[in-house]
Amino acid sequence: MVQDLTNGLALWPLWVRLGWNDILQRYRRSMLGPFWLTASMAIMVVALGILYSELFNTPIHDFLPYLCVGLLVWTLMASFVTEGGTLFTGAESYIKQIRLPYSVYVYRSTWSKFVIFLHNFVIYFGVLLYFQLWPGLTALWAIPGLLLVILNGSVLNLCIGIVSARFRDIPQVLNSAIQIVFFITPIFWKPELLKSRTFIVDFNPFFHLIEIVRAPLLGNMPTMKNYAAVLLITIVNLAIAGAVFSRFRARIAYWV
Repeated sequence: MVQDLTNGLALWPLWVRLGWNDILQRYRRSMLGPFWLTASMAIMVVALGILYSELFNTPIHDFLPYLCVGLLVWTLMASFVTEGGTLFTGAESYIKQIRLPYSVYVYRSTWSKFVIFLHNFVIYFGVLLYFQLWPGLTALWAIPGLLLVILNGSVLNLCIGIVSARFRDIPQVLNSAIQIVFFITPIFWKPELLKSRTFIVDFNPFFHLIEIVRAPLLGNMPTMKNYAAVLLITIVNLAIAGAVFSRFRARIAYWV
């Protein structure tokens, strides 16, 4: 397993090129390319920001940046879950024709998602400029938070990819489940609205992962509870991914 991960990492020119090619193929002959996602995300942020700021009676200059960052990080995390089912099955032609470390496909998927996230991130700067906000140096804490989000997303992507290669119904189940998780995660509503029922967010791993990126970008520090939860989530994810990858790595080629 370790050899597969290190050999795959050494092939970074390959998976960087493959990941970039995935983006190009998806938006081939499109005028805006991946910026179509940015445009649709910007429209969603503005529309939901105006609507829910009125529903929750919250000043829009306070609510819209909160919603913007939450949607950006959520979209990144959700893409690991919803697209994880095709991690290996979508690379069937490569797996059957050429011998490559399986981690190459994980790195490829992670890289393409990160590039799209960077495209969408320009919306955040637009929101800062419009409302004349500045989070200060606190925003730098979002960098390690984002790295933890990507790490957890990658190992989750790996697990989902392996299980989905064996059981093809898994992607459909996850696509349905992620929609429910979206509504119970504080993205377009704030945890304070729950009052005494804070366990809904306390035991929601997606909330803690979002918060360690969102809070710094809004000029606030995440709580120790957030960091402790993310640390625990990371350890559990790494342990599960390591066990699953070590146990079933040799069977991936037969399952796809």
